[in-house]
Amino acid sequence: MKILYCGICHSDLHLAKDEVGMTIYPIVPGHEIVGEVTKVGRNVTKFKVGDIAGVGCMVGSCRSCDNCTQDLENYCPKMVWTYNKHHEDGSRTFGGYSDKIVVDEHFVVQIPKNLPLQGTAPMLCAGITVYSPMRYFGLMESGKHLGVVGLGGLGHMAVKFAKAVGAKVTVISTSPNKKKEAVEQLGVDEFLISHDQEQLQAAMGTMDGIIDTVSAAHPLLHLVGLLKTNGKLILVGAPIQPPELPVFPLILGRKLVAGSAIGGMKETQEMIDFAAKHNITADVEVIPMDYVNTALERVAKADVKYRFVIDVANTIKSPY
Repeated sequence: MKILYCGICHSDLHLAKDEVGMTIYPIVPGHEIVGEVTKVGRNVTKFKVGDIAGVGCMVGSCRSCDNCTQDLENYCPKMVWTYNKHHEDGSRTFGGYSDKIVVDEHFVVQIPKNLPLQGTAPMLCAGITVYSPMRYFGLMESGKHLGVVGLGGLGHMAVKFAKAVGAKVTVISTSPNKKKEAVEQLGVDEFLISHDQEQLQAAMGTMDGIIDTVSAAHPLLHLVGLLKTNGKLILVGAPIQPPELPVFPLILGRKLVAGSAIGGMKETQEMIDFAAKHNITADVEVIPMDYVNTALERVAKADVKYRFVIDVANTIKSPY
């Protein structure tokens, strides 16, 4: 594939700086990739030259374990990340901050023609990361009340998916200045300031589920309190520091705290098709390749609405 656009994910920053102690240098980040198919192997059946295709967070798995046979390649013990991993033959994987990529067709999704490509790229990580748990835990239903913690790349996608099915959405944020845009542009029903105790108290016990997208350390107790009996708090933001989680509030409300990581390939294609049907894309700031270092600094400060996307094809400078 010739890479056309690649989104910048917060995990790109973590791995570029080796903040989790697992980076294999040299590293080429990027796992929100949209591009044009330029060549296909003789056994390829899903794609032809000229097709627009997408690559998300993984490019390989064992294809035979229980998870793989249930279309849950994302939970395969031998899953191969799109970058910072090794294939079975020992070769390295490198991501989308590049001009091209070669991928097994099983780990590539078809991009419908009506989706703008720059806004589609982030859905291959940010989109599926929230879509999968929302579907699995029964929160993509009309009439449900969904809380979304953090209105960034992941959070704004959760809002769009939930509103598309007629759910009520409350955003929980530390930033009062995001309220106007959340309500007027994204259609959020309620907006809570996470440190305003009066607002939190009024909303206690009202939500069927909460998608927590925040990647910085933060308390969970008040989020558990916002849930109805049998409510579900799903963590997808992956803070490096472990959270403090009191158990009694869970026991007394039969509440569930869960995690979720992206989605399998079948579900990722389903998510893209859902987005195409409902005209959903990420809100992005398109940047040239030589702005990447500055963009990563801004990601660290949460200074983007809501996802950076690199215009790879038009701005990368080939050394050849």
